[in-house]
Amino acid sequence: MSKNWLDSIKWDDKGLVPVIAQEKDSGDVLMFAWMNREALQKTAELKRAVYFSRSRNKLWFKGEESGHVQTVHDIRMDCDNDVVLLKVTQEGHEPGIACHTGRHSCFYQRLEDEVWQACEPVLKDPESIYK
Repeated sequence: MSKNWLDSIKWDDKGLVPVIAQEKDSGDVLMFAWMNREALQKTAELKRAVYFSRSRNKLWFKGEESGHVQTVHDIRMDCDNDVVLLKVTQEGHEPGIACHTGRHSCFYQRLEDEVWQACEPVLKDPESIYK
């Protein structure tokens, strides 16, 4: 019997692993989140990003409220087996919105002269996304 692929991952003391979601076509880093075993298993089965929400202490199917689903094309693990990378297509809006602020990427703030500046526009008002 082969070792379960989930056993190869170095889970932290809370049973979580950090996950980076990267847009397959552009290479843009869209977001950072966490997964537990169940979330990663479901992501692999469904080919849809499922994360673990630490604030809600439950599985979070990306796009369950916003419709901004992430279709997963590739799941990779880093050399230390302690970070997962998802290659995704961001669905639900063109261009894809990954951030709850209505932006393409959660990494929309750039340090300029010791001040964080928004460098990506809001594509859709969050008030209209989350009802």
